[in-house]
Amino acid sequence: MRVEDVRILGPNAPAVAIPIASVEAACGFPSPAQDYETTEIDLNEHLMPNRVSTFLIRARGNSMTSAGIYDGDELIVDRSIRPEDGHVVVAVVDGEMTVKRLRVTRVGVVLSAENYQHPDIEVAELSELHIWGVVTRSLHRVLRA
Repeated sequence: MRVEDVRILGPNAPAVAIPIASVEAACGFPSPAQDYETTEIDLNEHLMPNRVSTFLIRARGNSMTSAGIYDGDELIVDRSIRPEDGHVVVAVVDGEMTVKRLRVTRVGVVLSAENYQHPDIEVAELSELHIWGVVTRSLHRVLRA
């Protein structure tokens, strides 16, 4: 999966408060007896707890579909999070930026695709690897444009 666009979200972004219902929405049969009380949530605080180190990038490709990341999704990436085994990361391998799941094994680092049609990237010992940031959210468009 390629990274197409990187945008700085900025520490001084104005609050984006939207109403949030204090109920959970069932994906099965809904309960007609639920009350629908609303409060507000600041999307900046919810999605970007560390705004100074948070970026929005657009992903291209379909190698991460089993992780819920699809072509054109916007990914929230926090560069202050220490990458660990199992995190979905934005990695730069020999100058090429990619989104993959980080796997640290006994024999080295593997950047795993989350789609069986795409190969994993086994990072060679002499390759240059830099973990650019950790993906914290995928903003997936549901309504077709």
